[in-house]
Amino acid sequence: MRIQEETIEKIRTSLDIVDIIGEYVQLKKQGKSYTALCPFHNERTPSFSVSPDKQIFHCFGCGAGGNIFTFVMEIEGFSFPEAVQFLAEKAHIEISEKYTQDKQRNHKGYQEQQTLYQALELLTKFYHYMLCESNYGEKGRDYLKRRGFSQETIEKFQIGFAVDSWEAATNFLQKRGFSLPLLEKAGILSRRHFDDKFFDRFRNRIIFPIWDRRGKAVAFGGRILTNEKPKYINTPESNIFHKGNILYGYHLARSSIKQENQVVLLEGYVDVIKAHQAGITNAVASMGTSLTEEQAGLLTRNAETIIICYDSDQAGIDAAFRAAEMLKDRGRTVKIAKMPENLDPDDYISKLGGERFRNDVIGAGQTLMAFKMDYLRSGRNLYDEGDRMRYIEDVLHEIAGLKKAVERDHYLRQLADEFSISLDALKQQQYQMYRQLKKHGKERITASASKMVKQNKLYPAYHAAERQLIAHMMRSAEITELVKEKIGGSFNIDIHQALAAHLYGFYEDGAPPDISLFIQRLNDPELQNAATDLAMMQINESASDKEIQDYIDQVIKHGKAEAIKVKEEQRRKAEQNQNVELAANLLAEIISMKKEIKGM
Repeated sequence: MRIQEETIEKIRTSLDIVDIIGEYVQLKKQGKSYTALCPFHNERTPSFSVSPDKQIFHCFGCGAGGNIFTFVMEIEGFSFPEAVQFLAEKAHIEISEKYTQDKQRNHKGYQEQQTLYQALELLTKFYHYMLCESNYGEKGRDYLKRRGFSQETIEKFQIGFAVDSWEAATNFLQKRGFSLPLLEKAGILSRRHFDDKFFDRFRNRIIFPIWDRRGKAVAFGGRILTNEKPKYINTPESNIFHKGNILYGYHLARSSIKQENQVVLLEGYVDVIKAHQAGITNAVASMGTSLTEEQAGLLTRNAETIIICYDSDQAGIDAAFRAAEMLKDRGRTVKIAKMPENLDPDDYISKLGGERFRNDVIGAGQTLMAFKMDYLRSGRNLYDEGDRMRYIEDVLHEIAGLKKAVERDHYLRQLADEFSISLDALKQQQYQMYRQLKKHGKERITASASKMVKQNKLYPAYHAAERQLIAHMMRSAEITELVKEKIGGSFNIDIHQALAAHLYGFYEDGAPPDISLFIQRLNDPELQNAATDLAMMQINESASDKEIQDYIDQVIKHGKAEAIKVKEEQRRKAEQNQNVELAANLLAEIISMKKEIKGM
């Protein structure tokens, strides 16, 4: 069963595309539109534009475009029905129960996802109740109190407690009709081999719910209360939990990240919880030492500055270096907040307090270049000439990659002073590296910029005229009717011809001039992208009849000129074959067509 068109339209008109896209990227007002770094490709200069008037978005870099549904489908990886349902929830609009039932019957994967979401939501409440309200949770409450967790923090992060029982969660879920094999597959329960019975995987552990970016519980982390190993266990990946796509605490930190235009990246979920308790509410965690491309995209879409604060051990330092390299390529300011040796953020806050962590660690973050110099120094004996020369060369290579001449000069002087080396010699070597990097950079820029040529390209007159006509047609049923009468299906560019055909049908169905609705009716992503590209064009909204007629004439003239070329080729072949009569007839047609063009 399809969702009714009226429902889709109601959802589309109930939501503002700026609000929805603003949940994913940092939008900046620019005239009538909003701009941002594109969330669909890596770029340094914003080429992503959102039009509140037209309720569409378009990236002039990668060509992505569409309306509110298209954006959600692309960014969340949803099908169209899933995007509709997702946005319906935001708009508080009911989708028919029959549609939901049909969807669940037809998509086993979807049904399993919904079952897991429901199970984890209930379990989160169950574990939280056991911690806060039950006598069984006293051990957990005592532990959290000793570790400095406030009641407000426990509530905010819905921290819970799994009692020391083999069947508490199993019985709780079974009584509510959940599939135990499915929950075992998701790593919430386990199964004994000798009697095939299910049992609780989390026992005698503090439970930390892990949420996706929308705030839905998708996994659990559990910390044992005793000295048993392992100290922490997490649910494995499932069809609702993909570790590399999640930043822990993101849904809680999002508003602070946008407000401060800065995000603090930590390593573990306990670090994030303690940071929020200390007032650093823009903190999130990568849940491990390897930042993924998806996580980097989430970070850079929402903040100009990223402060990385990983553990002080070698693994943490190496991970910070890798994360910084990944993030700097996305055109963001990256700083490194260094932890004192043998302390992680949780330990530091517990021992020295949140204010010192905020001021002395996060507030004292190093520039990326200063961190790199320290990083490149580690493990080297700078009294050894070979190590020293390799270090200087590595640092020069990093300095050469800095954009600003002032920065390059600053670090070159620092290097010259430290090692008593001629500043001119360092500048000369750095400049050679800089030129080499710039040469390679230009090659990379040329390759990526080829996608953007379209934006500034000077089109032939007929091509530009067709673009103008389609742009006007999306805004006017009257102009569309005129173009249909004069040009019909004779556009010279295939994609323009396809868009024109859709526009003819769109208005014939009685639709009003609504760009977002028109894009909604296009099922082909290529057509949607082309339509948004044309819709974002600057056009003369009050174009005269003469201006529109001039565009139509340009299109017709080019079509006739191309037809004349075909006729001339036919005439040449007729003359070669000594077919005098055919050649004469073709010549007469050519003369007639040329007169028609002159008379336009």
